[in-house]
Amino acid sequence: MSDLDAQTIAYARDTMLPPAPPPRREAGAVRWVRENLFSGPLNIILTLLALWLLWAALRDVLPWAFRGIWRADSVSECRTIRNELYGEGVSAACWGVIRSRWQQLVFGFYPSSELWRPPLALIVFLLAILPVLFANLPRRLLWLAPAAPFAIVWLLWGGPIWGPVAAALGFVLAWVVWKALASRGLLVAFLGALVVSVLYWAFLARPLAAALTSILPLGLTPVRSADFGGFTLSIVIGLSGISLSLPLGVLLALARRSEMFIISKIAVIYIEVIRGVPLIVWLLVAQVLLNYFLPRGTNFDILLRVIIMVTLFAAAYIAEVIRGGLAALPRGQYEAADALGLGYWQAMQLIVLPQALKISIPGIVNSFIGLFKDTTLVSIISLFDPMRMSSTIRATTEWGGIYWELYIFVAAVFFVFCFAMSRYSIWLEQRLERSHR
Repeated sequence: MSDLDAQTIAYARDTMLPPAPPPRREAGAVRWVRENLFSGPLNIILTLLALWLLWAALRDVLPWAFRGIWRADSVSECRTIRNELYGEGVSAACWGVIRSRWQQLVFGFYPSSELWRPPLALIVFLLAILPVLFANLPRRLLWLAPAAPFAIVWLLWGGPIWGPVAAALGFVLAWVVWKALASRGLLVAFLGALVVSVLYWAFLARPLAAALTSILPLGLTPVRSADFGGFTLSIVIGLSGISLSLPLGVLLALARRSEMFIISKIAVIYIEVIRGVPLIVWLLVAQVLLNYFLPRGTNFDILLRVIIMVTLFAAAYIAEVIRGGLAALPRGQYEAADALGLGYWQAMQLIVLPQALKISIPGIVNSFIGLFKDTTLVSIISLFDPMRMSSTIRATTEWGGIYWELYIFVAAVFFVFCFAMSRYSIWLEQRLERSHR
């Protein structure tokens, strides 16, 4: 073969070149900034305007915060340290109030020797709920869910351990009756389980707990509901309301869409009445008016009344959110369930509710976030939520005149909880979208 022929023959590469890194303008933070902040003239103007507004808002706040005094036991001591470090009249935050009064802000008036109990109760709650929130966790942890509420109540309020155990036995008894009567129909099994459990709690639970306590007195130091305060109070009310209002909201949404006239109208009246009155009014009802409907001498715990009222209030809003998800499903989904020969509850469990709840995730989480923030309204009925606890701290002689430091701390903690719920909602939506592709 001549040299000319060798030059005209096409060359086929038999090995691949190693991948080259992308240009710097097409990768990493530079690409994100160029595409999102400086992609065009209007975007550039809006970015510069936003940066100027941010600088105008934070130019005085950031130096004030970073010059903060952390080790001080009073406002006067804060000012003395500030004058020594930065000079008289210089603006500096007095973060010493957070360091000095964090226990009150977090736990309220909970006994100092028992402060380990609220965090342990929160850990028990997380261990019980995380397998429900994240499917990749071991399913065996789900067995903690039925026992978690009773363990949490015992940890928070204390007293003999046999009280929660006796209460839990009522649910076990109801489950046994349900299984025994299941062959006679759903309504018969439900009524039988309800009647047996109510009679047990009314007449047998308390004597059984007292007898067991006399035989084996195991328990924790009792803590009054009046001693709950700060973020412990908000978390107890918020998580209780969130956990209880979701299943109740699902039942209300199904009842409102029911074809049975009485069931549907009862659900409509309940939802519209609850949603038509502000939560603050219902809290006043829980504090004052509810006592008029109880037998004379009945001592109904105020915190329990608040949890019940918050749950009933949130359930009405969640019911409407879920009803919107049910209405968004095509009629073909219901017809497909009928074609498969599924009963009503089987169709709801296997076909309808999973899709409706997926559609309703943003609205449900939005209701949960609003519910958690609304826990600060309990200050109107003399409970010491974080905001009222802040006011109590500001009323002392040591910290009179403190404002922004306490409010910023409370706002930051609420933001962490609400932001975590929001991010979980986004993650769950993306995960469900990927699983249905």
